[in-house]
Amino acid sequence: MDRVEKLCIEKGLRMTGQRRTIARVLSSSDDHPDAEELHRRANALDSSISLATVYRTVKLFEESNIIERHDFRDGRSRFEEVPDEHHDHLIDVRTGDVIEFQNEEIERLQEFIAKELGYRLVDHRLELYGVKLDQDDA
Repeated sequence: MDRVEKLCIEKGLRMTGQRRTIARVLSSSDDHPDAEELHRRANALDSSISLATVYRTVKLFEESNIIERHDFRDGRSRFEEVPDEHHDHLIDVRTGDVIEFQNEEIERLQEFIAKELGYRLVDHRLELYGVKLDQDDA
């Protein structure tokens, strides 16, 4: 059983065959697919899955805190499993590639800034947008 499917069952969601397929596609994704890409991948496994079913399912999974929605400024909502460990994202603005990273120095700096402004940091999301250094002039 895949991780997303297991989380769905733990949270008491009814798992239809189509939901299982979409959960399997999400679990096996090593990128941050949008709904159309999820539909393409799920439909390759089960041709009865409609785009509307994908949209309903990702909404349900998101509301159940199983997946996260990201908007990386490309006009498409992208999805990933809720991670076990916090990470941030670097988005290549030319290719749309999303690189996950962790940096303790950035984490400490965010805590410091919040404290300096009189706050205790309870959550944050960091997205960096860039182009590869060797492509700056292209």
